[in-house]
Amino acid sequence: MLETSDLTVHYGGSQILHGVSMEARKGEVTCIMGTNGVGKTSLMNAIAGTHHRSGGAVRFDGQPLPKLPADRLARMGIAYVPQGRMIFPLLTVRENLETGLSCLPRGERHVPDRIFEMFPVLKDMERRRGGDLSGGQQQQLAFGRALVTRPRLLLMDEPTEGIQPNIIQLIGRVIRQLRDEGDMALVLVEQYFDFAFDLADSFYVLNQGATVLAARKAEATRDEVQNAFSLGA
Repeated sequence: MLETSDLTVHYGGSQILHGVSMEARKGEVTCIMGTNGVGKTSLMNAIAGTHHRSGGAVRFDGQPLPKLPADRLARMGIAYVPQGRMIFPLLTVRENLETGLSCLPRGERHVPDRIFEMFPVLKDMERRRGGDLSGGQQQQLAFGRALVTRPRLLLMDEPTEGIQPNIIQLIGRVIRQLRDEGDMALVLVEQYFDFAFDLADSFYVLNQGATVLAARKAEATRDEVQNAFSLGA
């Protein structure tokens, strides 16, 4: 579903990513791992269109993907759950969810019931403002907003950050459900090693903007992945 080749990203005069190549398969969780500051979020931003890549190529569903803004990519089926959630604090939960509908054809612009089945708290707080929700509730809202777009590729940037354990377990169950349904490719950026290792079908470990390990789960031991992860610590 997604393939990057020699992807580079700059912020001003600073190069953040140095030729990152990866792939994400439909019906699988691809995990991007590494400590703070190694380029994980920059990679997600480059794929999602919130920051232009400097070089390299991206293919989406087998076709070359040009440099496009995030709204165009969302219409093509790329959804993003960003680090920090970035919900609209003054909009209600329902209104936040509806912001994701604009990239769909008019006949499909409704919030599916399955969003509330996955995240029941969103139904309970449907009329509450986003800014009044707890961090864990806002994370569920960010997931729901991404999923209403009916994505074929779901990018998730550190969804466990600052979240209580029971919500981490809920997010893990949702990711497994989406993977098992087989309708989309899932890319998970994560520092919480146990959470990432348990969910992932393949790993890409970054250090200083470059890939230090790329492996299928069946090809790498837990110790090998953890040692690569620890290089940047």
